[in-house]
Amino acid sequence: MSTGVDGQQQPQKFIDSDSGARHRSVSRSNGFVVQLPVESDRVFDKQPDKMVSQSQKSRWVKTGGIVGFIFLVLLWLSPSKPVVSSFTQEKAPSTGGVSTKCTKPFDSSKPLIQYALMVDAGSTGSRIHVYRFNNCGSTPELENEIFEQTKRRRVALASVPTGRMLKALLAVALQNVPEEYRSCTPIAVKATAGLRLLGPELSKNILEAVRTRLETVYPFAVVSREKGGVEIMDGSDEGVYAWITTNYLLGKIGGPDETPTAAIFDLGGGSTQIVFQPTFEKSKAGGMPEHLAEGDHKYELKFGGREFDLYQHSHLGYGLMSARESMNRVVLEAMLANNQKDLSWLKEPISNACIQPDMEKEVTVTFPDDHPLGPKVTVTMAGPRDASAAPQCRAIAEKILKKDSECKLAPCSFNGIHQPSLEKTFSHEDVYIFSYFYDRTAPLGMPSSFTLDELHKLTATVCSGEDSWNVFEGVEDALKELRDRPDWCMDLNFMMGLLHTGYEMPLSREVKIAKKIKDNELGWCLGASLPLLSQESGWTCRIKEVS
Repeated sequence: MSTGVDGQQQPQKFIDSDSGARHRSVSRSNGFVVQLPVESDRVFDKQPDKMVSQSQKSRWVKTGGIVGFIFLVLLWLSPSKPVVSSFTQEKAPSTGGVSTKCTKPFDSSKPLIQYALMVDAGSTGSRIHVYRFNNCGSTPELENEIFEQTKRRRVALASVPTGRMLKALLAVALQNVPEEYRSCTPIAVKATAGLRLLGPELSKNILEAVRTRLETVYPFAVVSREKGGVEIMDGSDEGVYAWITTNYLLGKIGGPDETPTAAIFDLGGGSTQIVFQPTFEKSKAGGMPEHLAEGDHKYELKFGGREFDLYQHSHLGYGLMSARESMNRVVLEAMLANNQKDLSWLKEPISNACIQPDMEKEVTVTFPDDHPLGPKVTVTMAGPRDASAAPQCRAIAEKILKKDSECKLAPCSFNGIHQPSLEKTFSHEDVYIFSYFYDRTAPLGMPSSFTLDELHKLTATVCSGEDSWNVFEGVEDALKELRDRPDWCMDLNFMMGLLHTGYEMPLSREVKIAKKIKDNELGWCLGASLPLLSQESGWTCRIKEVS
């Protein structure tokens, strides 16, 4: 705590600087077969121009900046000396390579060893995953994963996989994929919604330039346009790919046994996603439906000889960073309702039950243009003096979930979104929670598996302030984390509200947190790469140059 010149204790003040928000598109219905990924139309969101120029001069400056930026991108992406030409078709290695698992492939038509490359062009940087598989069984087995990432300082432009960035990432691929396998190693580039910030026209041009560079400079087999080889990925695909990754690494899919699958809950910055396989009673006793209702939430998947009807949804606006702003907005709306005529309170610290005691944080909250506080306002939020405000914070979290919204297709989780009851259709299977769920619990010493009741107790302890934090003294860096971020109480209450009130999971329900399974990264990349092992997924072996 900082101390004032008068010797009295002053609250710590922070400025909101979290910049890792991951915004995703809203989910939609689709089908997916591991041997033949879904074809779907990709529609770029229109990004309205919110900036109003102040003079003709500033307009020319901005126009020149955009033109200059496009020129630089195209310059970076301009092809260098090609490594391929059109003389002879390269064939996949028949049974080449060495595996510690077997000496010949299960299917003689497939090579023993295969590689796949996936470039994740995310909002805070780009990453490459180099996967090595063997075909010893009926389903490819992951033997090794090489992961490398680059970072950008400017988040809005971080998802642009420029030539320099591609060079750094593809160098990793060239180092780890043996030369004899490169021409038959598929590569795909998937950008998340961050690329849309550049606008549809520029996004399309950049993606096309990336494809051109991959096809002319590098020896790998680029997945076709029709199969989404270089694209902005849809939110529903992202969630289902993460589900495939998790269940594949857990051995729940791809094997001979029909074992129950795990659910995944992924909490990003701008949205949160849920994917699970609900089970229904075979009879109509008790009014339960016999199958998953049709709609955008339904995702049909074929994998390893099995068929799955998955429930999936991406709740846009309910990621952690979006939720923070929504919860702060609730506080400001309440203050405005009590002080409509006098707005002088905006200049003073505003009591917020979700900020930790004796801490302050400067936040910016947006409103509609015609709102009394619109279009945005920057204020200082202050933690309450009373260290027992956790229930009030949880009430704020529950308010933004809009449980009272109209439910057109029952049952609904929150905000009027249909979802089969987890308690009735997924009561005993594993639930894995990722991303910010992990980032806000693991640093505080939570084990790999815990109940929602234990999460509830953790939340109460954190919200009680530093006098109650002695339990974290034996957890490395936990106290430093708590002292450096005033909104731990807010984050944990939102997570608790989302799982318990939003998804209606009982306090006794156990969840599991993880960043890796079997030393392999969780997320969508592996799930999106598995289908690429089949040439039916939209690629052919590259044409090799003949000297």
